[in-house]
Amino acid sequence: MLDRAYVDFKRIYRLHKQKAFFVTRAKSNMKFSRKYSNIINKSKGIKYDQIGKLTSYYPRKSYPEKLRRIKYFDTQTKKIFIFLTNNMDLKADEIAYLYKKRWEVELFFKWMKQHLKIKSFWGTSLNAVKIQIYCAIIAYCLMAIVGNTLKVERSIYEILQILSISLLDKTPVREIFRKYNYKNIKDLNYNQLKINGF
Repeated sequence: MLDRAYVDFKRIYRLHKQKAFFVTRAKSNMKFSRKYSNIINKSKGIKYDQIGKLTSYYPRKSYPEKLRRIKYFDTQTKKIFIFLTNNMDLKADEIAYLYKKRWEVELFFKWMKQHLKIKSFWGTSLNAVKIQIYCAIIAYCLMAIVGNTLKVERSIYEILQILSISLLDKTPVREIFRKYNYKNIKDLNYNQLKINGF
């Protein structure tokens, strides 16, 4: 799902050539030549579902193949949206639903960035990235279980921060949470060995 990809037709054409599909919003003044229309279900907010091509010089040059243009009325926000996609198989209301759900995907990645603290990936293949994300999510879930089991009145982020600086501490876990103030964690100085080379 791309929110502002309409300004870069070269990019979305590269996606198309890689057999990926996209859904993006169309610019209001975009020039589009309709070849034919699909049957629509007006009860689902679809105003039209058209197949055609871009007609402006640069967009047409950047994306020479056919596109699907869908006009959708969102009953919740009372707004009209026009979507562009290269997916010719999904129903028009499914395309609108996918675009609507893109915000939840963005929120998920924002949550990951804020809570999982993955600063860099040790491997960059699809499998390596998946494993590292899964490990971070598992660690986060384990901290949630620890917090819930021990009835710790701290956020999971605070629990992670406290445990990350006291991994080699022999103090019982319950006492660690009572002993340390989350706000002073960065000021604590431990004489722990550092592992180099990682």
